[in-house]
Amino acid sequence: MKQLTSADTSFLTMETATQFGHVGSLYVYDKGADYATTLRQIEERLHLLPPYRRQLVEVPFDLDHPYWIESPNFDLDFHVRHIAVPPPGDREQLADLVAHLASLPLDRSRPLWEWYVIEGLESGGVGHFAKTHHATIDGASGVELMTVLLDDNPVPSPPPPPTEPWRPDTVPSPAELLGRTFWNLAARPQQAARAQFRLWQELMERSRDGSMERSFRQLLPPAPAGGWWPWAGDVEGGRAPAPTGVLPTRRAPRTPFNATITAHRRWSYVSVPLAEVKRVKSHFGVTVNDVVLAVCAGALRRWLVEHDALPADPLLAMCPISTRSGGEADTYSNQVSAMIASLGTDIEDVVERLRLINRSTVAAKEQFAAVPAAALQDFAQFAPPAVAAQASRLLAQTRIADVVNPPFNVTISNVPGPREPLYLAGAQLRHTYPVSIVTDGMGLNITVSSYLDGLDFGLIACRELVPDLWRLNDWLADSLAELADAAT
Repeated sequence: MKQLTSADTSFLTMETATQFGHVGSLYVYDKGADYATTLRQIEERLHLLPPYRRQLVEVPFDLDHPYWIESPNFDLDFHVRHIAVPPPGDREQLADLVAHLASLPLDRSRPLWEWYVIEGLESGGVGHFAKTHHATIDGASGVELMTVLLDDNPVPSPPPPPTEPWRPDTVPSPAELLGRTFWNLAARPQQAARAQFRLWQELMERSRDGSMERSFRQLLPPAPAGGWWPWAGDVEGGRAPAPTGVLPTRRAPRTPFNATITAHRRWSYVSVPLAEVKRVKSHFGVTVNDVVLAVCAGALRRWLVEHDALPADPLLAMCPISTRSGGEADTYSNQVSAMIASLGTDIEDVVERLRLINRSTVAAKEQFAAVPAAALQDFAQFAPPAVAAQASRLLAQTRIADVVNPPFNVTISNVPGPREPLYLAGAQLRHTYPVSIVTDGMGLNITVSSYLDGLDFGLIACRELVPDLWRLNDWLADSLAELADAAT
């Protein structure tokens, strides 16, 4: 029995009747990745996929973080399902099916995942929609799961046998769980002291290498030489190095998709060539992630202009950042933080917008480097899940997202994937389109996964807030084309 971390638990406590904590991907294969083959492949590798047999056990009254146990009622046939899209099985029909499946909550009395094998695609291939609760995995561990399940050769090698037989656990009684909780609560002062010591230790290390000071200077507003900030030194004549507008100084502006969401979803997807993104990156001396943000910014600006809803202030994007060090005790858990970057949607010129995004992400990374995210997460362990769950329900009931400006407008996540082809029983994987999460106040999410020579975009939105999601989706390719033209 293993207790969830605060980060893992947060994806459980965020759930309400309209927002869900699961994520997924639509994998598109060549012919051959049928239901029977997929079921057999997963069954043969279950011992290599620990999250697939983990079942959630929640503490009475949500007094403490829940636990994972080896599920005593594990039933593989329950999790792997066989469905089809109606003829002709075009991309919009497939997307509607995925959106519907993404709108259904997972059963917490069983391991928190489902796998749908989808026949009838117009392309002749086979789609797999794999849906897993975010309490179980983050983006990096999701890629890890995929590489374990699939092969790097069309002629698969048998997986290594399990080192010991799998044994289910007995579901602990409420009395046992409460007993563990009381012991945990008794140990909290000592744990808090260790967490505080770790935080100060990391802050000291950052102060020695100068990263904390550099980040602090990024936060300073412009000042005359020898003026308001004497401790900042003579940096560019007394000015902070970050230009105005690079670091967010206020809450994000309101847009049509920053409101209370319903339980209904729309989902769309598109692929763009990675080589073109890299050409733009190299020409302007920015990063691939900067180009991805600029592509999204261009499409969002166009969509907002068409809806007469472009705000005067730039949109802000929340970009998840992996905090994995490689030494994690449990690969399948959430090791992620975030940075906030300006999308420069108030700028019409695509090159100027890209350069602003680059300056914004550089400044945000400086801030992130100076804040010991992993140490700060230790303190979140002390908040009982009941408080967070009640807060989520209260926010949904009061519809406060309809009247206040959000902290950011959209989540844009870029998840690196394999550059070599993968296969399921000889059928090659062609695309990996992400299916992520939307929440009250943030009714749009754009997640990107790289695979082979392409970037696969998956857009998910509240159905009522963004009814024309395909318009936004198809402008992503146009936005990249504008950047590519500017790079010639």
